[in-house]
Amino acid sequence: MLSYRKAKVFEINCIEDSITWLKVNIDGEIYNAINYNYITGPVNIGDTVIVNTTAVELSLGTGGYHFVIFNYKNETKTIEGKGHIMKLRYTPIQIKCFSVEEEDSKYHDIFNSFVSLDNHICIVGTLHSMLAPIASTIKWMNKDIKINYIMTDGGSLPIYFSNTVKSLKEKGIINKTITIGHAFGGDLECVNIYTGLIAAKEILKGDVTIITMGPGIVGTGTKYGFSGIEQGYIIDAVNTLGGVPVIVPRISFKDARKRHRGLSHHTLTVLSEICNTTGILVLPEMNEENQNIIKDQINRFKIDKKYKIAYEMGENVSNAMAYYNLKTTTMGRAFEDDREYFLTLGAVGMYVYKELMREEK
Repeated sequence: MLSYRKAKVFEINCIEDSITWLKVNIDGEIYNAINYNYITGPVNIGDTVIVNTTAVELSLGTGGYHFVIFNYKNETKTIEGKGHIMKLRYTPIQIKCFSVEEEDSKYHDIFNSFVSLDNHICIVGTLHSMLAPIASTIKWMNKDIKINYIMTDGGSLPIYFSNTVKSLKEKGIINKTITIGHAFGGDLECVNIYTGLIAAKEILKGDVTIITMGPGIVGTGTKYGFSGIEQGYIIDAVNTLGGVPVIVPRISFKDARKRHRGLSHHTLTVLSEICNTTGILVLPEMNEENQNIIKDQINRFKIDKKYKIAYEMGENVSNAMAYYNLKTTTMGRAFEDDREYFLTLGAVGMYVYKELMREEK
């Protein structure tokens, strides 16, 4: 199930409050590694550590990093701060979090008195690479719009792993973060998507909430075997609580895999079979050939019978990303390499911006 090796810390590349990026020496070979400071404590050059080498050995898409799971220098560590909710439960590294729903939380009563999201706009995506283009487009159009982000546990569990989130917060594009399920490290911790949505509306009081997983979607090349399938029941959760789900489709005409051409099979499966409610599906204006491919998919899967479809221009996404100096890629492809993917995200951002401006009138 896992592999681990003893290593020596060779070099420290970057130290942040929650994460340290480093290099380790294993039998004379140098590897990139990550240390989560809140879990395994501080790390320094020369420390002897145990690193999880599983993902690198399997050549998985974690960026080629080993992960420190024990530092011999830090033999003991004591619990600090409030909280009784465990994440990564019943694993050797189960951690304690202070969830906002807990009885000791000053926000506890909010969850019992909650009535409705009151049509709060919730943008529901599937890939982490959707976050920055959507958020930056909205912010570029109106810097006063308050955007919060809910990170699910469909990908990376520690939010610290996301350089995207770090950059978006530093640039003031997103305001606050919430981590739900077994994801952890957000400004607020929540037990599930329902309480996460309530916290976004009632505690963080944002204008719009973006929900998607952290880096590292799981896929198997099968119809139902992907972690992005969570999009379906997140849409349902938004509707249950009285919000407005704006659905982000996964669109590409540059992905070599046929199942992801046009509307990805992920989007088609979620919208035709998994989601039990409805929402607003935003599609970008594209050239006629690509537009016809998308329309044919929508007709074949009867998507238009279940969802409101809104078409919007997405070109401003390139201006927004350039303005904020964002270098987002999807599967290694930048805007110039996969225009329709990014135009879709720009279209979602523009649609939401216009809806928020309409509400203000």
